[in-house]
Amino acid sequence: MSLDVENKHRYNFLMAGVYLIIIVLVGTAGYMILEDYGFVDAVYMTIITASTVGFREVQPLSDAGKIFTLILIVSSIGVLTYFLSQFTQSVLQSQINFIFKGYKRKSKLKRMENHVIVCGYGRNGKQVVTELQSFNESVVVIDKDHEIVINNIGQRVRFMEGDATADEVLLKADIKTAKALITSLPNDADNLYVVLTARSLNAYLNIISRASDESSEKKLRIAGVDSVVMPERVGGAHMASMVTQPEVIEFLEHLNIHEEASVVLQEIVVEKIPDWLRGKPLKEVQLRRMTGVNIIGVRKATGEFVINPSPEHMLMDNFKLFVLGTPQQISALKALLERDANTES
Repeated sequence: MSLDVENKHRYNFLMAGVYLIIIVLVGTAGYMILEDYGFVDAVYMTIITASTVGFREVQPLSDAGKIFTLILIVSSIGVLTYFLSQFTQSVLQSQINFIFKGYKRKSKLKRMENHVIVCGYGRNGKQVVTELQSFNESVVVIDKDHEIVINNIGQRVRFMEGDATADEVLLKADIKTAKALITSLPNDADNLYVVLTARSLNAYLNIISRASDESSEKKLRIAGVDSVVMPERVGGAHMASMVTQPEVIEFLEHLNIHEEASVVLQEIVVEKIPDWLRGKPLKEVQLRRMTGVNIIGVRKATGEFVINPSPEHMLMDNFKLFVLGTPQQISALKALLERDANTES
């Protein structure tokens, strides 16, 4: 249901309640004026009349009171019916919406591909999801905690309740069409089981795992993990660097990988180098002059990294550029490479 339709139902229900209140106020005032009832008696008489219950009058009515009662009955039946219909419609609609949203989430989940699966929604898992969302990645979170899943229903991220070490759970998360899996469970043994299961289901999946100690890191790499992150090691190195090289750390913190930042650090994958760039050194093509970006690193097809490539460095097919610049400058470079690559094809 669209937002406009939901707002319309909400407005109709609100107006039905207003009409009902007006009936009670008018009826109360009418009985107090025409029959000289006290406030409580007037309200009582109005309610039993509007609800068509049919109890005895507080006292015999005058002709004017009888006519007023007839008018009140006719008016209140329509208003009360309208109120009850709107109330019932709102309740039913909310249930339908809940069922529909649940079905829609399941349907989307079945159709997901090129997404990231995050196992565990603890402190590390939450941070992972936040970072992935900043890049507009499609994310599926798997967690055993029923309360976590229920509390996050309706979020842009899909939440699944289950054991990530089980084949059927990972299959429901469309692991065969996912591009990456991040397991951040607190127990290293659980992370190892997740890696083993995930690798057996998708041999080409990029798997990143959390680890607590070096022995677990070795086992995870044997199991088929692509990258291992040890939070304690990363945190300790960061704190030590803040003592030994505080200015460097502060400078690095100003570099951002999020697209909404003013200056970002990003990677650009180039599978086929354009003809205009092939066999030419960087100083000749002058990408910085054309787009404004700074090329601070290159990863060759062999996997070798070249940090701060020299002006004589020549690029080959299947490389990655690590560039620093504004989002607009980086977009301009991507468009330049794609346009020339498309033109030659």
